[in-house]
Amino acid sequence: MRLPPLSRRALLGAVLIGLAAPALAQAPRPRRVVATFTVLADMAQNVAGTAVLVESLTRPGAEIHDYEPTPLDVVRAQAADLVLWNGLGLERWFERFFSRVNGVQQAVLTEGITPIGIGQGPYANQPNPHAWMSPTLALVYVENIRRALTTLDPANEAAFSANAQAYAAQIRAVDARLRERLATIPAERRVLATCEGAFSYITRDYEMREAFLWPINSEDEGSPRQVRALIDTVRRARVPAVFCESTVNDRPMRQVARETGARFGGVLHVDSLTGPDGAAPTYLKLLEANAETILRGLTGAPGGR
Repeated sequence: MRLPPLSRRALLGAVLIGLAAPALAQAPRPRRVVATFTVLADMAQNVAGTAVLVESLTRPGAEIHDYEPTPLDVVRAQAADLVLWNGLGLERWFERFFSRVNGVQQAVLTEGITPIGIGQGPYANQPNPHAWMSPTLALVYVENIRRALTTLDPANEAAFSANAQAYAAQIRAVDARLRERLATIPAERRVLATCEGAFSYITRDYEMREAFLWPINSEDEGSPRQVRALIDTVRRARVPAVFCESTVNDRPMRQVARETGARFGGVLHVDSLTGPDGAAPTYLKLLEANAETILRGLTGAPGGR
């Protein structure tokens, strides 16, 4: 029996699909890397280039310290070829989370960094985990990412090395600009008062002094004792402006500003990038946006809202 024309076309399509199926099945899938938060994902994508797919477990704007992983996060990590995390106690949830993920490579990106210790509070003498906030230490992150990707995908070693070298040059250029610009702040005004003590590495790099409400984001944020202590510090040092991070409640810091006469200088970005339309959609933009906000606040120009 002759088949109708439509049936012959359908049959021909089925035969072609059947012939192509083995070739499609043999096509290698791209390597997938999952990072614990957006800053690390952006760094890793710059080193990976087009050779590897990189995604972040957390979304832009998410708080990383006490993040609650979802079942979907476990699925995404289990499907990955490599998981990148910061370490130094930042992801307090991570070890419990990763125990449910089997057979996936991982890399701690602060390996080789000598951390600054947390000076007070319940986490006193533990490492301050915000080492990526130092452009100098970010170069260690880049090298650790390059090594991890090369171990995962040796065939693309040359591309990873070239990407890492180019990205490191960009970071050094931003560091030089920030160092030059922040040096214009008068010495007596170089006090960076923030909600979280996340700027220890920046203040060390750029010869500033650090003050904060709480040492690290936790359940104890903005207590009356913390607010009073910072009010005293701001008054004593005559700090012209205070700041807060984008992922926490700025109400306690605005109280400090009201009671001391300091300006609320604006929002700084630390634990998360913004979306593409925000001020800090990439790590490099995060550094530059923070520097501009600090400069406006501490040199007397209007800032904040």
